[in-house]
Amino acid sequence: MTNNHLTPENIYLFHQGKYFHSYQMLGAHLEVLNGQEGVRFTLWAPNAREVFVVGDFNNWQSRTTPLEKVNNSGIWATFVPGLKEGELYKYEIHTFNNEKILKADPYGFYSENRPGTASRVFNLNGYQWQDQKWQKSKKQKNIYESPILIYEVHLGSWRRKESDQFYSYRELAHELVDYVKEMGYTHIELLPIMEHPFDGSWGYQLTGYYAVTSRYGNPYDFMYFVDCCHQKGIGVILDWVPGHFCKDCHGLANFDGTPLFEGEEQLQWGTLKFNFAKPEVVSFLISNAVFWFDVFHLDGLRIDAVACMLYLDYGNEKGQWRANIYGGRENLEAIAFMKKLNEVIFHYFPQALMIAEESTDWPMVTSPTYVGGLGYNFKWNMGWMNDILQYMEIDPVYRKWHHNLITFSLTYAFSENFVLPLSHDEVVHGKKSLIEKMPGDYWQKFANLRVLLMYMMAHPGKKLLFMGGEFAQFIEWRFYSELDWFLLDYEMHNKFHQFVQKLNNLYLNENSFWEQDDSWSGFTWIDPNNHDQSIIVFLRIAKNKDFLIVVLNFTPVVYKNYRIGVPQLGFYKEVFNSDRETFGGSGQNNIDIELKAEKKRWHNQPYSLEITVPPLAGVFLKKVDEENSNL
Repeated sequence: MTNNHLTPENIYLFHQGKYFHSYQMLGAHLEVLNGQEGVRFTLWAPNAREVFVVGDFNNWQSRTTPLEKVNNSGIWATFVPGLKEGELYKYEIHTFNNEKILKADPYGFYSENRPGTASRVFNLNGYQWQDQKWQKSKKQKNIYESPILIYEVHLGSWRRKESDQFYSYRELAHELVDYVKEMGYTHIELLPIMEHPFDGSWGYQLTGYYAVTSRYGNPYDFMYFVDCCHQKGIGVILDWVPGHFCKDCHGLANFDGTPLFEGEEQLQWGTLKFNFAKPEVVSFLISNAVFWFDVFHLDGLRIDAVACMLYLDYGNEKGQWRANIYGGRENLEAIAFMKKLNEVIFHYFPQALMIAEESTDWPMVTSPTYVGGLGYNFKWNMGWMNDILQYMEIDPVYRKWHHNLITFSLTYAFSENFVLPLSHDEVVHGKKSLIEKMPGDYWQKFANLRVLLMYMMAHPGKKLLFMGGEFAQFIEWRFYSELDWFLLDYEMHNKFHQFVQKLNNLYLNENSFWEQDDSWSGFTWIDPNNHDQSIIVFLRIAKNKDFLIVVLNFTPVVYKNYRIGVPQLGFYKEVFNSDRETFGGSGQNNIDIELKAEKKRWHNQPYSLEITVPPLAGVFLKKVDEENSNL
């Protein structure tokens, strides 16, 4: 049997953990052999006694279509003539314990829809991409000095049809992508869309790492979705789950009658951790990351539960884990895996986003591996998220006693390349939606949420907001139901929606917010210390030294003639105010006030001016030419 990829070299590299395109060798591939069209099946199952492929084509009959061992490699292969795209199949694995196990293909590119669990033959090479302009522009962009504003989405619950059916990838390519573009987001981040058996896992407990879930269509349909995103100037980030997988019997668990892919159990989630000490598992996972960039043109991966991989004792009680060879709690093999993963991805895809969801203080997560870092290029800032949400839930009367919660993040803001996440994890499991976390009456809840988003937008770091947050959905996120879009018929929700759209677009157009996200060059405190009034003032600075002054008031008190320090003489203009009546605010503003700086030192600045500080609100000020001071 001939196969361009099933070569001794590739088999050797696979067993060394260094074959990073192993999906070209393993899985089900449509091929022509000796003039006959058919499917070549190739499987890694080193501890199987016998392997057969079964499906509709042989009435799922055992022993009719055997695979043959490829030397002593642990790889099995066969070619079945006459098979076409769309065929359902599984591998029947006979173990040395005289068990017969039916397994989906670990490298299967497509699956039948749940509750079915079979793999489906699919040719990934027939889609004609139209995103050449996007790919060219991406190569010319410095992502660190560019705006990144991410809309996090669960496809099954963003919108649903009147029949409560899912929208397809192709329908979402227009409904969702047009909406995201209109709202001013730069990227869509999708909760995992790899094949998974249980809707309630949200895609985080997988069985088909190489298969887009058939809930919304086939692989070409998802390619179309990504293509449409790129043609509209929207990047696509996919959540990726290398830390653990579910135990479902048709999946990776106990694959050939032995723990082939897994190491220890992740007791907290009832799942299995990958065995990162096994080179073939490393080849499987790194190839999978490459696969999503290579085949589906993705722009980034958000790596889930990095802490779960870093620490041997993560989620375990005393006595439930074993120390590493040095007696420590660090998972040395997982650390080596992540470093290799990032080195490989950036080798093939230099513009990739590799975002770590890392919830501890592990150092140098976004530093290159050659200086000892993990090699990611962004990290979720979980510390900022926890602090700001804790602060915002406090009644404003008591916030002055917790002022450090809104200033402490600047002590480490430039230690990593951060993304500020207000994600799905913060609006489920009784944590309440963002708007419901906010204290006060109906009006104050919206005002609090507006000033929270003003702070997120002005704080150093890229941004992420989970769907529904942009129109202040009151109920927690439900994976089984669409968002409460009817809320846009209510005045305050509609105004809040407009506020988010305007704020997003301001962010995109103000270089000060994103050109120098990674150093003190882009940020200066004016006044971080006014805990008594719960007001903070700071500068965001562009590379050309243009700047925005940010004033944030976390109490419902209006302050007239409030003096702030400024770095330059001249006239200033209020360019954004979350208290505008069009946003649902009280209308306290600086539009009709002449904002002219005086030669009066204040807040360690050489000059100062007086402004009106609106209640529970943020104000952005910008220096303007004297002749434009009344704009």
